[in-house]
Amino acid sequence: MAVITAPEKVALLRRSGQIAAAALAKVTSAVRPGISTAELNSLAETEIREAGGRPSFLGYEGYPASLCTSINNEVVHGIPSAGRRLKAGDIIGLDIGVDYQGLFSDHAVTVAVGKTSPDNQRLIDDTTEALRLGLAAVAPGATVGDIGAAVEGYLRPKHYGIVTQLTGHGLGYTVHEAPAIPNVGRPGTGQKLQVGMVLAIEPMVALGQPDVVTAADGWTVLTADGRPAAHMEHTIIVTPTGYDIITQP
Repeated sequence: MAVITAPEKVALLRRSGQIAAAALAKVTSAVRPGISTAELNSLAETEIREAGGRPSFLGYEGYPASLCTSINNEVVHGIPSAGRRLKAGDIIGLDIGVDYQGLFSDHAVTVAVGKTSPDNQRLIDDTTEALRLGLAAVAPGATVGDIGAAVEGYLRPKHYGIVTQLTGHGLGYTVHEAPAIPNVGRPGTGQKLQVGMVLAIEPMVALGQPDVVTAADGWTVLTADGRPAAHMEHTIIVTPTGYDIITQP
């Protein structure tokens, strides 16, 4: 579990997050009908490297790309492919990781390809709000359970499937560290947060049931019922007054 308080390390972490945010913004702006997910991956890698970072997903436990591209019922970890082209009405989750001089950040958004269905757009909007509420629960002395309760408390009444087989996580000096950050929870339970902790908070939400399966490629996680899913993620650092979002320009 990374606890980063040294000013020089925090500065490197912030730079890592800035690179991730800028690269993902560039990729998001390139999303359009007809573009291949391999082209989006190439753009992500170029943006990260030109900014002085390293794509932290590339080669991580054998993952073959710099960007995760998860379309429609793919929840996370979709592998880019030259043969996979976006269609109008799709939604796509874009997930990027950056290593900048040994400090790691992680950032994801789900966006529509052109105009999508009202249900899909509502899913994107509500997952975005769930992330905002999860972040708002972060403060020194708060707990991991407080974060999960905030996310769950918003999504349950709307009858979404909250994916519980996957969680957010700590990070900082590696791609994934303790603690796990579930998107469900009870207030006041779990790991207590302290200043300097680095966390990736990431609601993963389905329009249907929460159950997921892994594709034959060994990476792509899909909803078991085939209905769409969305994924939003920011890296944050716990501060004396709450938190700072690392993955923003």
